[in-house]
Amino acid sequence: MTGTLLRAQDSAKSFAETEVFFCPEESQFYSHCLERLVFSTCADCDDIVEFGCGDGSPVINSLLRTQFDSTVYGYDLNAAACEVAQARIKQYSLNHKYVIRNQSFFSSDNPSAQYLIANPPYLPAIDNDICMPLLHGGIDGAAITNRLLTLDYPNVMVLISSYSNPLGTIFHALEHGYKVIDFMLTPLKFGYYSSEAKVKQQIIELRRKRQAFFSGNVYFLAGVLFKKTTADVDISPALIQAITAL
Repeated sequence: MTGTLLRAQDSAKSFAETEVFFCPEESQFYSHCLERLVFSTCADCDDIVEFGCGDGSPVINSLLRTQFDSTVYGYDLNAAACEVAQARIKQYSLNHKYVIRNQSFFSSDNPSAQYLIANPPYLPAIDNDICMPLLHGGIDGAAITNRLLTLDYPNVMVLISSYSNPLGTIFHALEHGYKVIDFMLTPLKFGYYSSEAKVKQQIIELRRKRQAFFSGNVYFLAGVLFKKTTADVDISPALIQAITAL
């Protein structure tokens, strides 16, 4: 990562290698999605809640590059990730803009906010007995993402993988009153976690069912802004065409 993107300190690196999800390309994409789809469009008075803050770098990077002046409340079950995030928040004096809570988001009585943001776990597998269990997204990889879309937040920006039943998630969102307002798309290569045999086997099975879309070692990751609105605006057909192109 370059420019204002954060470089982990030695202690953060040791956490990242063993206990904390670490993928610079994915984190950088999530950060860009936050900047364009959320921080540049929401009002400063709009508080934001984040499911799964991880090491905090995507939100921190975005806060450093934008004029957003309200507060993001991040939740994560991973104590090691929260420790890294807290250290980075302190380093960049962002305590007033980014508040981390080491607790379950789903047991927090749906904290009030205009926006919910997340790079949710989306690894598909028959169970969570995988290299990093907190990355398990259910049998089709979409279970947690779909659950977030039932919480009735006015705006939801989530990352959706093309190999984790993306059509199921899009239709699920539409059924719950959301419309696709905007999205960003990037190609990524299968990495350490998604290449684990148990995960890859399930991804191949999902492709057989037309629930996963990838080509060779490449899949798409989309940052999607869903909004509850009565306006006659919905670009879900364009998103479907793009995310299933492989």
